[in-house]
Amino acid sequence: MMSHIEPTPETVIQTRTYTNPVYEGYFADPFVWKYQGVYYAIGTGAAEAQGEVDETADSTKKQRVFPLLRSLDFVSWHFVGNALLRPDPTLGDNFWAPEVAYCDGKFYLYYSVGHEDKNHQLRVATSDTPLGPYQDVGEPLVDPKSCSFAIDPHPFRDDDGQWYLFYARDFLDTEGSVRAGTALFVDRLQGMTKLSGVGKVVLRARSDWQRFLADRLMYGEIFDWHTLEGPCVRKHEGRYYCFYSGGRWESENYGVDYGVADSVMGPYSDEGNEAGPRVLRSIPGRVLGPGHNSIVIGPDGQTEYIIYHAWGMTMAARQMCLDKLIWTPDGPRCDGPTWTPQTIASK
Repeated sequence: MMSHIEPTPETVIQTRTYTNPVYEGYFADPFVWKYQGVYYAIGTGAAEAQGEVDETADSTKKQRVFPLLRSLDFVSWHFVGNALLRPDPTLGDNFWAPEVAYCDGKFYLYYSVGHEDKNHQLRVATSDTPLGPYQDVGEPLVDPKSCSFAIDPHPFRDDDGQWYLFYARDFLDTEGSVRAGTALFVDRLQGMTKLSGVGKVVLRARSDWQRFLADRLMYGEIFDWHTLEGPCVRKHEGRYYCFYSGGRWESENYGVDYGVADSVMGPYSDEGNEAGPRVLRSIPGRVLGPGHNSIVIGPDGQTEYIIYHAWGMTMAARQMCLDKLIWTPDGPRCDGPTWTPQTIASK
């Protein structure tokens, strides 16, 4: 539905109404970007999450990975195909958390691939168009011999044009009151398909709500395992905010928090979140496990929106949702998760 509000001779501001989830299908880890006036979304589909890669309609072509959606109005989203030509099958059947960066006329698709929840490596594929097909460049971004588990790559371009890659990897030490588990890391990109090898830890888990599983067998030992994942970086008023999701993705304690730094490589601090995630959290009886977000400017050219997945109450699927991102004196917050009709402005 559409309505007009306060028209002026220069611009007519229109509003649309949407209700979460904005796409009916299984669509986890949603990443949204805008190119030439069109919104695109890429995410982890049911096949990617379950290790069952979709076949293309043309059986003579390679299998395609990662569902792609397109929207002209940011509200109505439609499936338009799968993005990635499947790389070497020996890399694994589980493909997670794709994100796309555009640089110098080319699109770069960052993702992880592995065997169920083990041995995930970071990869990158390229295309000349946003819809692909994307072709893997043939080498991992991080050597699997030195890092046996790396997921959730997030490319970030700073104001000076330098690109960085944030991602999640495993840590086993517990020095300085941090918890063993998956946590956040950043490295500078050398070009768009190679890391510089000057990486730094962004954030480690240190709170109970970030627990993934107690007494988890990992790397031949038993750990009280904690998880920070799904990094997404936004620069706001000169400071760097690294949003992330913490906890166990299938549970109500999963939500979105953030760390803040004065430099892109850190140090970052998420002090103040000890009682739980501050940006998005479950609402009992309504929305479960909102998380793994991206951020994009809405159709009015100024309002920021946080795009995330969440479970419905039956937990049948993780689905794509969107709500306004609000910058407060206490840091970023979200007008969500919502489940009732919301308005969205556009020019």
